[in-house]
Amino acid sequence: MARKPSKSSATKSKSSKAPTLKQLEAAANKANTAAKKAREAAKKANEKAKAAAKKAKDKANKTNKAAAKKAKDAARKAKTLVNQAAKAQEKAKTALADGKAAARKQAALEKAIAKFEKDWNAKEEKKAKEAEKKRIAREKAAAKKAAAKKKAAEKKKKAKAAAKKKAPAKKKVATKKAPAKKKAPAKKKAPAKKKAPAKKKAPAKKKAATKKKAPAKKRVTPKKK
Repeated sequence: MARKPSKSSATKSKSSKAPTLKQLEAAANKANTAAKKAREAAKKANEKAKAAAKKAKDKANKTNKAAAKKAKDAARKAKTLVNQAAKAQEKAKTALADGKAAARKQAALEKAIAKFEKDWNAKEEKKAKEAEKKRIAREKAAAKKAAAKKKAAEKKKKAKAAAKKKAPAKKKVATKKAPAKKKAPAKKKAPAKKKAPAKKKAPAKKKAATKKKAPAKKRVTPKKK
């Protein structure tokens, strides 16, 4: 049987130190405000620098030139702050998007786990019902078998009792048997005749001596002329 899954995977991500959606939204809002303030400050500094530059141009003295330079530096710094604020804003947006994606993923995971658990429970319930059905069927079959056995035993008992009742009635009707005749004594067997002694076999005749073969004639070779 398959193992039942736990909710540990779903709860782990909840218990982690990752920022929540509210925190991410707050950070994004903060970054937006900071960017707005930086833009306003840059705008003011720029306007101030322009005014100072105009004033310096008009008066054309060293003091005003230094003030104009100072104003330009301030404007440059303000622009840097604007860029930094824009970067922070972008970072906050990305973090918020990532947080939302993680939340969606978490919700989907929890939904999948819930569905799996539901399917699992339904499967287990179905198995339990089938097992109960089989058990009831077995019990019914056993009861039916026992009842049939009991019925057969009762039938046999009744048949036996009926047979016992019929037996004495037959005894009354039966006639007495005549005494059995005594068997005549068996005749004694005559003594067996003795067998005549077996005749001795005549000695076997000796075989006649075989004639010796004549020596082979020598072959005469004709003389060469």
